[in-house]
Amino acid sequence: MERLFVGMDIGGTNLRCALVDSRGVILDRHRAGSRIEEGRDAFCELMLSEISVLTDAAVLRGKQVSAIGIGVPGLIGSDGLIRSSVNMQPLEGFNLAAFVKNQTGLPTVCANDANVIALGEQRFGAGRGLSSCMMITIGTGLGSGLILDGRLWTGSGGFAAEFGHITVDPAGYLCPCGNRGCLEQYVSAGALVRFASELLPEYSTETLRAEFVADLAWRGNPSAMGAFDQLGSWLGIGLASLANTLNIQAVIIGGGVAASFELILPSLRRTIKERCFPQIYEGLAIEKASLGDDAGLLGSAALADELSVSGFRG
Repeated sequence: MERLFVGMDIGGTNLRCALVDSRGVILDRHRAGSRIEEGRDAFCELMLSEISVLTDAAVLRGKQVSAIGIGVPGLIGSDGLIRSSVNMQPLEGFNLAAFVKNQTGLPTVCANDANVIALGEQRFGAGRGLSSCMMITIGTGLGSGLILDGRLWTGSGGFAAEFGHITVDPAGYLCPCGNRGCLEQYVSAGALVRFASELLPEYSTETLRAEFVADLAWRGNPSAMGAFDQLGSWLGIGLASLANTLNIQAVIIGGGVAASFELILPSLRRTIKERCFPQIYEGLAIEKASLGDDAGLLGSAALADELSVSGFRG
């Protein structure tokens, strides 16, 4: 019997879920407000309801769900415990995977949302066929996931690939994580606006949003283009170190700011080339993510697929 999976992509605002087959085809999907502001019980009630709808949809097709995969923003341990989640604070200290498994009887795995996006792009998107790549999502923050030897690399405790929190400037901007000079403070929507505000003093801070800066840059405004140039250079500094360390095949870039991929690319390539060994740079592809919002759904389903086959727990 063909195996089907429930993939879930959970955020502070929305809960998205889908019924997915092993080829990455989405057969059914749902979206709802997460209700996390009402507390953990309300959120869990909603999540179980959505899972029930999708498992029923599988039965209507004459099939059954084999496993459930869940992507959640935050630090998720290899034991499934949610150690920290800024956007989902009621879930901190909660083992969501164990709870869902207990309630549904289905094997369940929970992982960091950027990690499952990386797996989705590697299995079904821009990274298909690659055995090693780093997925970068640039939005409010800087998310990342790492694929090594064809598998998601989560580290000894489950917390690996926090690329946004490598230090690029020891005396730099204070990060909410408590460190100074984290890459996320130089590669994010907020960083882009900060760069633009220095280069475009004629605009108010209320006017300068990432989308507005991108619009100016696409229209050829040199200062707006300079803001993207700065962001690409900082990202290049971080990625050059990563490439020299791991010699990965590709970097895949997604997220809201990455909609302006072509504006970032020139300075990104230039900086990596300047800071990498030539042999490593020549073998490094820089690609734009291809799955959009479906990456998290497909990645969490792929994670569930791995769980059903090998017992992988994140």
